[in-house]
Amino acid sequence: MRPAQAAEPVLCAGYSSEACSTVTAAAEAEAERGTARRVRRAGRGAEAGGAVLAAVLAMAAYCIGSAGHGVYPFGPRGRAVNDDGNQFVPLHAHLWDLVHGAGGGDLFLNWNSGFGVPFLADFFTYLAYPFSWLVLLFPRSAVDLPIFLGGLLCIGLAAALMTGLLGRLRPGSPWLRALLGAGYGVCAWAVDVASADPMWIWGLATLPLLCTVMHWALQRRRWVAGCLLVALCWYGNFYTAAMASLCAVLVLLVPTLMAGKEPARLRILLRAGSMLTAGMALAAPVLLVCRAASRDSQPPPPQVYHRVNPLDFLAQLLPAGRSPHSVPYMAIGMPGLMLLLSLPFLRAVPLRERCAWLGLIAVVAASFAWKPTVLLWHGLALPNGSHYRAAFVLSALITMAAWSALARRPGPLPLLGGSVLLLVLALITASRPGMHRYTWISLAVVGSGTVLALLALHLARGRRLPTRAVGTALAALVLLGSALSAYGATVLRDQVRFYAPLPTMNAQSEAARTAVLAAETWPEGRSDPGPHQFADNDPLLVGGQGGAYYSSYVPSRTARTLRALGLGWYMHGRHLLGPGDDGSRALFGVTSYLADARSTHSGFIQQRTGSAAPLVTVHPAGTSPGPGHPATPFALQNLLLKDAVWNVPVPVPVHRADIPVPARNSQGWSVPAAPHETSQPSLSVRCPAGSKAYLDAPWFAGRVHGLDTQVLLRGAPEKTSNGLQPLGAVPDSGSLTIAFSASTEQTLPPAPVGCLSPSALAHSVSRLRTTRAVTVTAGGHTMSARLSHATSGTAVFAITALPGWSCSVDGATARPGSSYHGLLATPLGSGATEVSCSYWPPGLTPGLAVTAVVLLILIVVSTACQLQRPTAGATGTDAPRTRRRSTADQQSGHTLRRCPL
Repeated sequence: MRPAQAAEPVLCAGYSSEACSTVTAAAEAEAERGTARRVRRAGRGAEAGGAVLAAVLAMAAYCIGSAGHGVYPFGPRGRAVNDDGNQFVPLHAHLWDLVHGAGGGDLFLNWNSGFGVPFLADFFTYLAYPFSWLVLLFPRSAVDLPIFLGGLLCIGLAAALMTGLLGRLRPGSPWLRALLGAGYGVCAWAVDVASADPMWIWGLATLPLLCTVMHWALQRRRWVAGCLLVALCWYGNFYTAAMASLCAVLVLLVPTLMAGKEPARLRILLRAGSMLTAGMALAAPVLLVCRAASRDSQPPPPQVYHRVNPLDFLAQLLPAGRSPHSVPYMAIGMPGLMLLLSLPFLRAVPLRERCAWLGLIAVVAASFAWKPTVLLWHGLALPNGSHYRAAFVLSALITMAAWSALARRPGPLPLLGGSVLLLVLALITASRPGMHRYTWISLAVVGSGTVLALLALHLARGRRLPTRAVGTALAALVLLGSALSAYGATVLRDQVRFYAPLPTMNAQSEAARTAVLAAETWPEGRSDPGPHQFADNDPLLVGGQGGAYYSSYVPSRTARTLRALGLGWYMHGRHLLGPGDDGSRALFGVTSYLADARSTHSGFIQQRTGSAAPLVTVHPAGTSPGPGHPATPFALQNLLLKDAVWNVPVPVPVHRADIPVPARNSQGWSVPAAPHETSQPSLSVRCPAGSKAYLDAPWFAGRVHGLDTQVLLRGAPEKTSNGLQPLGAVPDSGSLTIAFSASTEQTLPPAPVGCLSPSALAHSVSRLRTTRAVTVTAGGHTMSARLSHATSGTAVFAITALPGWSCSVDGATARPGSSYHGLLATPLGSGATEVSCSYWPPGLTPGLAVTAVVLLILIVVSTACQLQRPTAGATGTDAPRTRRRSTADQQSGHTLRRCPL
């Protein structure tokens, strides 16, 4: 007798037979619902367990690989390689400073770098991923640790999310899915490409999230939640989110094309498109601010696309390798590769499904070998570096295809076919430079173990204990193989000199920070942490207010203005250098700086500059600048300092027997090639005795010999610009000879030498201070000055003029700031006592407006869906929680109305 029947006499006491039947049916339905709830709880527990297992395996493998090579935090070797040290450690340190009130500026403006540059685009691009805020949990001196933890958590999260996504693509054991999820989390792209860029690893997690959103679109579910998830992904890092979104759409096309009729396909695509569009619109401030900053930035270095060798491409399917060429790193480990290669032979997978997955992988792989589609993957611009930053989408597709095979437990024949393909792949790529001993170890140990374990898994099907034992063995193989891949990638990368760790957070940089902060007088003056260099963004790393700045968003106007003043740059102006001459230091109000001193333990020595110009000066009316800058940095500094502090002599070629002579041409001076030190072409100039001589040779590449100096310059037109180079003090004779040696013919400007008079500079600064503002105050993105009396003319700020600045005089309506030879300026009218300028990031206002509109739409849609929840029927009983229409619902009188979205 059923339990409900046994309880029938008790349930029916006092009821008629008809009422008794109704009560009994209700009891049976409640019992079924209880059983279903217990099953769902058990399923949710298994799903959570599988996700945790994937995360633990991936993070453990990454940590083991780092510890094996002694990389921080598991050993003494630094982790801050390439952009991690030059950009991300300084940026995270700056974020720490901002939150603790110790930084220069706010999220809108960065006072520390480039003498004042926009910051919001940098924040959105490099710091908006969720785990960047871990820096708040640690002291500033340990900022390397939260950066490592942020990347590690992104890897674990990506593995867990991929485990969940695989279950949506095809139901199956969450424990087996976890093995593939772990392989994806620590794929070759993560350990080779993204390990130095923590915000890119966030992209590894966004891909399964966006694929989940597309799955909801396929099921016509969770439109609002899907839009919010898309916004989260794009806010965290729009660069990798764009790649992941394109991949998610391609994954959606597979089931969509298999859907029944054309209207159904169209509805799916429209729903998915609306979710992506609305989510991207929610992230409009990110997109519009970064677009405006990119438009106004220095153009990237020109890139030449080289199609990857097909064998080098195929070699990247094998784990634990690293190529010296630009290749797509896509390996997900030996188990995933073995399952992928077995898929063509696995008849348990329908032919249509096999063709869909393998065809999709082939199409995406082919798109990585054609320049137009490579541009499409990377936002219509070839990356500066690897041309295959989007390779993680291939890792994701391989993982999904591998699950399609593992879910069916491949037997002996498919595994044999996959083993043959694996052997052929290893043989044809054996001679490629991307194959290393770690690859062969992985093939021999992990590869053979994977084949045996998969065969045992097939044979143990239906038996719990053997299946668990085999699953444990597979998990151990995944951990071993992934750890070996992470270790091999780290060791092989460290053999390249370019990837030598930078000294970011150590005793020397902490001593430099102490020295810079002790000398800080901001906003009365600036304390420059250069020209001594720990990383490319020293002002963010150690503090102060310097000229150095490295970012993809270096404003073109800032770069060109500083270059015109005699400051140098690298990377086509995307890495600015601080000033190296006393004139530009005085102009920008630098009162102290750190100079190189190799003889000291710290490697630097702090220098005081004496008096410096105030940050706000007043130039007389009628001195508005003409088009362009003066011809030389010396003339421009004289103009801005309002005095002839620079003397610019006329060079005279030195004629000596058998020595080539510099010749004057339309561009300046042509210096003949002279690689031998015995035959150096020379120029002679005459300057006032006691002045300091500097050379302006922005594109010169070779050695320069001055009075008591010899310097090697590495200039290259537009790529690398040398700043003003000190040649020494002019002797009593007033004569100075400069010799040049270079392997190729070089060009110097028409007036390559300037002589700075210390007394004239001191007089100029003193005169500027007589007309200076009484007080200068700097806020997060504002600078204000109060003048001693009503003054006319033009107020000039020691900040480069950029779009977004607006200035107000005596509290009047703010107007866009103007440019005075590249510096921010505003006219004072007939007389003013106060002037204030404020910066607002271009693109932020329309971005916030778009977000507000879309957010309002989401609220309306969500409210409408809440109002259309199931309503109670005639029986008066509570409406069922599920939104799916069922026979029981119809029998009980419930009316279910689904939200149209």
